[in-house]
Amino acid sequence: MDQVNYRPMNIFPNEQKETDTFIDLDKLWSAAMRRLGVIIICVVAMVALAAAYLFTAQPKYTAATQILVDDNLSRYAEEETEGQTAQQIDNRMSSSVEILKSKALALSVVDKGKFAENDLIVDPPKSPVDLAKDMVKSVVSLVSSGGPLPSEDQVRAGRREKAAAILQQSITVERVGRSSVISLSVRSPDPVLSAQLAKTYASSFLTEELNANFDATERASVWLQERLNDLNIRAQQASLTVEQYKRDNGLVSPRGELMSAQQLSDLNTQLISAQAEVASAQARYNQYKVIIDKGSEAAVANAVVANRDTDNTVLQNLRQRYTTVNDREKGVVEQFGADHPQAVALRSEKQDLAQQILRELQQLTGSFRNELDVASSREQSLRASIESVAGRNQDANVSMVQLQELQQRADALKTLYQSYLQRFEQASQLQSLPIAKARVISEAGVPISPSSPRKTLTMALSVVLGLLLGGALAALLEFRERFFRTGADVQDKLGVRFLGYLPKIGSAQTDDNGSDKPADAIDGQILPEGDPIALRRKMRVAVEAPRSQFAETLRNAKLAADIVLQGRKCSVIGVVSCLPGEGKSMVAANLAGLISSNGVRTLVIDGDLRNPGLSKMLASEPDVGLIDVVLQKVPWTAAARVDRRSRLTILPMTTRSRQLAHTSELLASTGMSQFLESIKDTFDVIIVDLAPLIPVIDAKAFEPYVDGFIFVTEWGVTPVKAVQSVLQSEPQIAAKTIGVILNKTEMGELRKYADPGAPERLHSSYSSYYKDAIPGVPR
Repeated sequence: MDQVNYRPMNIFPNEQKETDTFIDLDKLWSAAMRRLGVIIICVVAMVALAAAYLFTAQPKYTAATQILVDDNLSRYAEEETEGQTAQQIDNRMSSSVEILKSKALALSVVDKGKFAENDLIVDPPKSPVDLAKDMVKSVVSLVSSGGPLPSEDQVRAGRREKAAAILQQSITVERVGRSSVISLSVRSPDPVLSAQLAKTYASSFLTEELNANFDATERASVWLQERLNDLNIRAQQASLTVEQYKRDNGLVSPRGELMSAQQLSDLNTQLISAQAEVASAQARYNQYKVIIDKGSEAAVANAVVANRDTDNTVLQNLRQRYTTVNDREKGVVEQFGADHPQAVALRSEKQDLAQQILRELQQLTGSFRNELDVASSREQSLRASIESVAGRNQDANVSMVQLQELQQRADALKTLYQSYLQRFEQASQLQSLPIAKARVISEAGVPISPSSPRKTLTMALSVVLGLLLGGALAALLEFRERFFRTGADVQDKLGVRFLGYLPKIGSAQTDDNGSDKPADAIDGQILPEGDPIALRRKMRVAVEAPRSQFAETLRNAKLAADIVLQGRKCSVIGVVSCLPGEGKSMVAANLAGLISSNGVRTLVIDGDLRNPGLSKMLASEPDVGLIDVVLQKVPWTAAARVDRRSRLTILPMTTRSRQLAHTSELLASTGMSQFLESIKDTFDVIIVDLAPLIPVIDAKAFEPYVDGFIFVTEWGVTPVKAVQSVLQSEPQIAAKTIGVILNKTEMGELRKYADPGAPERLHSSYSSYYKDAIPGVPR
């Protein structure tokens, strides 16, 4: 046989093409149109559920009221305080919201409005689902109950608790933006009841605010009174302890300090003055003593100092006389000389005056000495007194430490008592203040229409949810799409030539009148599946409808085979598939019939030894077949059959072939090789219907005798991974693959899977070229 050079093929090209990063809206729309049925079903289901809900749901009416919470409402009755921060205001509003939601307020509302006796609250109308639940609960309680029946008080308390719990679930409380307004809304089955509940809630909240302020103030007053009594007793006891300690330790303090401390302070002041006097007297005495020690001449010269320090008139007169005599002496000496008797007499008088001045200075020095002795004696006396008083004061200071501690405790208790007394007076005044720090600014009115269920919104949401659910389910189905749908899928995921689509034959189709009929309906008669006549009609589809799309696809396959296998005297073409049931036998028969009808000598061989599908299309079961020819039991002419209409030669299989265990060895045997060589001069084209590639290895064994393979894949059924795996594991078959045919294609659904502008989208524009109708396929 001629050797075939393997063609390099890209079996696994990149499935993700390089495209722009924007979302392809056309592809999204195509996917939505493909799954439109799923989306519509989901939307219809959600709308039906919404309609059932609206039909069974109990209508609810909502009444709303608004409450202003503001501490400034009592600003004229209370002392003015500093402005609150934003955080404090937020905390105040949050606390008010929680109070409105609390169980305590709900119980207060139930008691105030006697709502525990209202059946619309305690036992409201129920939906069918709730009724079913209650029936189940009743049955369970009857089976499990065995204790004593509750008393009337217990029943009443239970209804009260249940009514409060239902009210808590029926209210909605929220702060209006960043304001000090709280919006409260109440839902109930009756509009009048809703308005009544909202008004009662607002009234109970205001009453609760007043009661809370009164109770808090009363508790504070009682506690402050107890603390005042205790502080008064402790303060008096502390003051008595201070006075008793003073008396026991002789601590006299007429001006707030100890008497010994006052005496010590006075003595220190006197000592400082005495020390100054001693210093002054000592200085004067020393000065005059120095003058006297220098003699009479120095005394006369320093008499001026004496005159400045004292008011001694005698000394002043002596000084004046001395000055006068001295002046006269100078005049006599200048006129008559120093030896003149008058000059001598004046000099002697001057000496007598100097001695008198000296004696006067000596008297002054003695008086200064006496003053110095008196001042020194006084200083020593003061020092002795200070030492005596200081000793007593040190003992008193030790006692003063304990006294100060006692005094501080007494002062602290007195201050604390005054503070608590002031707060008690304030609490007493606030206790009688009947002003709440909240008021209703919007009264609840009677609602005129139910707030739930909201029919328009519910239906709109059901449609949206249906679309979302349908879209999610459609997306899931799209992501799970792992099959061949278009020729682009074949080229992108396998990298081989796409030969065309073969319409699905054999399923129920719609006739021209709009009624469904099986595809195996011939001349108006419904034929059972597997009927020999229907099988033979399938075998001749391309021959009976030569201008159909079915025949055109097979012509494209023949043309591709001619191009790839040109130059060969006799071409052996194998028709294979990955899995059973993909229609390879019908493709092989119709391809061979189409080629033979054009005058080409064609032989079709049923090479599927395990399940000879092509042989089943014959009118009668053959007695001999391919196995007998290969084993050289009969010549091939004895086993072959000829279709009179297409002049196609068919070499079938017998049922005995199913009992063979080693079919692959038979296909690869020498007998098979000799048989093929012997018929190549007789036929121009040999079509071999081979077994599927995945279940058995027969096609792999027959591969050396094949010039090219036509791969048949079922549209929307054969997994892409299966075909990729087969072509990867069998590179010899992959290299000889001429192309892939998508069989059993739903032509009406094909355009949904094609990209915008793809040929599949334009099928209606060129369908007029296909003149012949295919059995079982609508035009």
